[in-house]
Amino acid sequence: MHSRHLLATAAALLSSTSWAIEPPWGKAENLGEQRILEKTSVCTDGKGHYVVLAPDEQKTTQLFYGDGKTFVQVAPPPWGLAGDSFLDPRFFNKTANENFRGIDYRVFSEVELDKEKKTCSVRCGEKTIAFTVMEAEPAAKLLTGAKYEPNPQKYVPHALLRDTDGNYYFVERGFRSEDEKKFRVHVGPKGSLKLQEMKDIISDSEGQIFSTKKGELRLVVDRAQAPIWISGNKKKLELRVVPVEQNLPLIYNELGVYSGARLGTPCDDQ
Repeated sequence: MHSRHLLATAAALLSSTSWAIEPPWGKAENLGEQRILEKTSVCTDGKGHYVVLAPDEQKTTQLFYGDGKTFVQVAPPPWGLAGDSFLDPRFFNKTANENFRGIDYRVFSEVELDKEKKTCSVRCGEKTIAFTVMEAEPAAKLLTGAKYEPNPQKYVPHALLRDTDGNYYFVERGFRSEDEKKFRVHVGPKGSLKLQEMKDIISDSEGQIFSTKKGELRLVVDRAQAPIWISGNKKKLELRVVPVEQNLPLIYNELGVYSGARLGTPCDDQ
């Protein structure tokens, strides 16, 4: 539930219809905007990668990540986590708590900034990368000269099913709030799932039914009964539900659907 809450929250916060977004300090033209800019920190690994930690009323910190010319907004974590943490299931921290107040900390990474000691690092799973805190003046120049974009994710996991032959049936939904009723279906063995030319013909509180244009293939995802894959000869194949929240590393690392995709996090280039 908390993973779904995270994705829904991220989509709601990043639902701008225009591609460019306004950073928290705007154009730094008035005193309020300038104060926000002054409280914003920038860390770099010296290899053209930058992490921005801006003040945020709800999460304490809002993260941006980019190359210094363009920054994307990092999707905020769910309630209970500060804004310097972010979901990135590609990196797994097996030593973290798997269920603390309903949150699986093993799939979250973070940016660690100590302003007093002027130290900064990015932890991706169990891997920690040293960053350097930029001085205020060059950091402000960098921030005011850059452009800002929403998180690059287009789709996120919605449902995962499998049959007894080892094939997976993976359903995605749109990442942004205005696209959350848009679905895509992928089918195939681990590492080789193929996008199906299917559309949702029913989507309500009880589940979804996806079908090809002529109806020769159908996927029925029902909350009250086992999901079913129906082929052209009307043969019904009962599927097993694989919980999304407990299998995010599998989804992002092994299915192949998200291979090479950028999630808009400071771990994208690690």
